[in-house]
Amino acid sequence: MAIVTRERSEDQAGSLAAASLLVDSVRRRVFRFVRRARRPVTRDEAAASAGISRNLAAFHLDRLVEAGLLRAGRQTSAGPARVGRKPKVYEPGPVEVHLDVPRRQHALLAAVLVDTMAAGGGDAVAGDAVAAARRRGHQVGAAARAGAGPHPGPEAVEGVLEGLGFEPYPAGADVLRLANCPFHPHAADAPELVCGINLGLIAGLLTGLGAGAMEAVLAPRAGECCVEIRRGGPGRGGATRARH
Repeated sequence: MAIVTRERSEDQAGSLAAASLLVDSVRRRVFRFVRRARRPVTRDEAAASAGISRNLAAFHLDRLVEAGLLRAGRQTSAGPARVGRKPKVYEPGPVEVHLDVPRRQHALLAAVLVDTMAAGGGDAVAGDAVAAARRRGHQVGAAARAGAGPHPGPEAVEGVLEGLGFEPYPAGADVLRLANCPFHPHAADAPELVCGINLGLIAGLLTGLGAGAMEAVLAPRAGECCVEIRRGGPGRGGATRARH
């Protein structure tokens, strides 16, 4: 089975729109189903996976197509042609939510930062990078806030982080872990810098989103992002925190 697709461009506005779309928990379930299916899926399949009506599934699917997170086409097969319109199908689209630079320049950006620090920029460069990450995170969070309600909870935070590629998952009632570090290829070269950027980015995101009951904490774990998100309460274990 093949799929005829429509292409979308990748730009910063599209990235912010995509992140804000994934705040909605139902839309996020639909998106995850399509992304993990590894094949084009129909509206009926998406509806069944999310436990919603076909019409509501179609609405969410088409919104995701508009943002470039999915792409749509018509189901085709190698068999004899059938009468009538072929079902509309969906698969992951070309847009990935990222920060300021095009996806292919992440390695270049990391190399420049690491080289500058090695040349003596050190703490000043690291501080500027973390501050920039915090500002960018705040912008992403603020863009998503309109759809999150006055008191965004873990689901809203999870949706934005999902859009940024962190792959969040609950690790207990009050902790959200991040299974993926979007900057992982560069973490080995400058772990303190990359972890600081992640911490600043997520702390800024929480502030922009208005998730005041949550905090970003440095809590490294092998194979995952070095940051986790905790819901309020007293400090735990002396981990480094980013207040917001």
